[in-house]
Amino acid sequence: MISTETNPPESTERPNTMDRTTQDIGQDLGRLAEDARALIAATADVAGDRVSEARKRLAKALENGEVIYQRARDRAIAGAKVTDAAIHQHPYQAILVGVGVGALVGYLMARRSDRNGG
Repeated sequence: MISTETNPPESTERPNTMDRTTQDIGQDLGRLAEDARALIAATADVAGDRVSEARKRLAKALENGEVIYQRARDRAIAGAKVTDAAIHQHPYQAILVGVGVGALVGYLMARRSDRNGG
């Protein structure tokens, strides 16, 4: 079963948006897995090779989905930790990068707006 638990924040602050989004996705996937398992259980009495084969494929897809979800979650957490550490080690450079990206996006949006007559 897909675990929707996340590690508690290290501080007493509210969970950030990424944590909430991760929890929401985990809950949605958990509900989907529960529904799929309910479907498998509901069709247990139904005879037929096609139904049996479909149930096996669905069970296999559930297992694969759980593995993929866990890997993606672990990668996202690891990436967030690396990013957090880099920002804490180089806060001024991080601010400059953010300002630079914001300025570039603003410039490109202004150019696009000018081309469109807006």
